[in-house]
Amino acid sequence: MRAHNFSAGPCTLPVSVLEEAQAEFVDFHGAGASLIEMSHRGPQYLAVHDEALALARSVAQAPDEFEVLFVGGGATMQFGMIPMNLLHPGEKAGIALTGSWSKKAYSDGVHHGALYSAFDGGPDYTATPTTDQLQIEDDTKYLHVCSNETIGGIRFPTLPDLGVPLVVDMSSEYLARPIPWDIVDVVFGGVQKNLGPAGMAIVYVRKSVIERAPANLASALRYQVYANKNSMYNTPPVFTIWMTGKVLKWIESQGGTVGLERAAAAKADAVYGAIDESDGFFRSPVATADRSHTNVVFRLPTGELEQQFLAEAVELGMVGLEGHFSVGGLRASMYAALPEESVWTLVDHMTSFKERS
Repeated sequence: MRAHNFSAGPCTLPVSVLEEAQAEFVDFHGAGASLIEMSHRGPQYLAVHDEALALARSVAQAPDEFEVLFVGGGATMQFGMIPMNLLHPGEKAGIALTGSWSKKAYSDGVHHGALYSAFDGGPDYTATPTTDQLQIEDDTKYLHVCSNETIGGIRFPTLPDLGVPLVVDMSSEYLARPIPWDIVDVVFGGVQKNLGPAGMAIVYVRKSVIERAPANLASALRYQVYANKNSMYNTPPVFTIWMTGKVLKWIESQGGTVGLERAAAAKADAVYGAIDESDGFFRSPVATADRSHTNVVFRLPTGELEQQFLAEAVELGMVGLEGHFSVGGLRASMYAALPEESVWTLVDHMTSFKERS
């Protein structure tokens, strides 16, 4: 029996994808070897690689003016790569500090470019800024936002359109909402939250941005190199790309980004409904309008009750409900492949636990 997996990442994956990979793992399509044992320059892997790139474009509905890049290192690697590639000396960019991941992007990025805070929602980070709360300085090259903060459980209901190109970290809701391509220059995210196993980021970059990037960067840190080499400059993360391609194909079968967005909203509504109908027994610190659809954070009246709730959840087959160590409490991460059955198991437990406490 599979667990009801609410882990914040790596994510739960579709069972059909896991079973397909299992069947192919030892002997890939009759080749007598696993795909992860083969040359990444060989025909078997190249077909997998090219299909995954094509799916990453088609599922996201990325326009032709964007390159689609597979970059090892996850989203955290992008915190430095983005200012390296987008800012020349004397240029600056803003960042909206809405939680742990945007703060990390800022603390990494300032080593490689002139970044300033366009908004700081600390110390509690319970809401995203309205348009008029964002303070954009003159001659800003881009505004970095994290569309969904995994730890704090908050999201931008609508990405800000201020006439400044956006750089958007979408890791924990990647492809679970349509991307507003006309206002973005870069969209990125680690695949391990919604799209596959850990090991890389998918980065969508406007071609005109790549063309004006500084040339004095190490090869593995230059978007132009990835674009020129079809994300094959060095040995790519073969296993992650193989699995991500399978998940992207599964997402296509679920209705693409629109289908995932609808499913995520329904799952979130069920859990928030249990919170809101509990007369304060469960409480979410997040402003209602900014509640995440994928990472629902909540608290109980006492730490003791939270521990009891978690212990009983494990007995019912639920795992990964602990809040991040930096904030405590509880967190239900409900990524694309989490079945509705798991969500209703959690809601039933919440209802029952409240009645017995």
